[in-house]
Amino acid sequence: MSIERVVVLGAGTMGHGIAQIAAQAGCRTVLFDVDAAVVAGGLAKIAADLEKGVARGKVEAADRDAILSRLEAADGDLAAAVSGADLVVEAVPERLDLKCSIFESLGRSAPETAILATNTSSLPITRIASASGCAERVVGMHFFNPVPRSALLELVHTDATSAETIETLRTFGERMGKTVIVVKDSPGFATTRLGVVLALEAMRMVEEGVGSAEDVDKAMELGYRHPMGPLKVTDLVGLDVRLGIAEHLAEALPGGRFEVPDILRRLVREGKLGKKSGQGFYDWSES
Repeated sequence: MSIERVVVLGAGTMGHGIAQIAAQAGCRTVLFDVDAAVVAGGLAKIAADLEKGVARGKVEAADRDAILSRLEAADGDLAAAVSGADLVVEAVPERLDLKCSIFESLGRSAPETAILATNTSSLPITRIASASGCAERVVGMHFFNPVPRSALLELVHTDATSAETIETLRTFGERMGKTVIVVKDSPGFATTRLGVVLALEAMRMVEEGVGSAEDVDKAMELGYRHPMGPLKVTDLVGLDVRLGIAEHLAEALPGGRFEVPDILRRLVREGKLGKKSGQGFYDWSES
């Protein structure tokens, strides 16, 4: 099937980024949130990002205008928002109960031909899919922040996901300019599982006095050519978000690999959540 109408549920950082690249790929795109102000803010951030692209000569003014013309705002009525969708991408906070509730609603209200995707970075796709009543059309569609500039899209299938669903999204991911990998549903998938275990070990090294956050990060950036060290990535993701994911993985994958370091719990208790709070493993107050 061809994807021409996309609905993104959740207008936060990930949601409005996903909406932007869907519109850039030529799709009529609806950005939905229960809060109209959040939708307006998301659309404003898309416009600002495109304006920067024009100023830097990376986006033509005519293309900016065309992209913005393909974006629509919606709030309140989920059933009305997803009417006519070829693809619905859920990008709400990482709470399994919330996501399952949304997919239960989508199973009733979305078109019978629509693909239903969740942008979760670690929660079980199989559980979310089972809530929908149409598991063959449900898939994990894990984007990375910032969505418009990240190169990777991780597709996560369950045992019930149809081959047609995966191939349709693989093609659509490439249309959006992403390199697509396909993995089976398992705790943390591939990217989160690898990224979190590296970040937790980096935290333990700082906690044990092996090196500063800056030097531990430089070890990975310069020694292993990582574009950004694991602790700086943690600051950008949010320490509270990383804590929640680590706790989930520690429960799902026993053996101590994902045991949460005390330093992470302490920083979260102190409200040092990374860039969004101004302080984490780094000082972001002047950035």
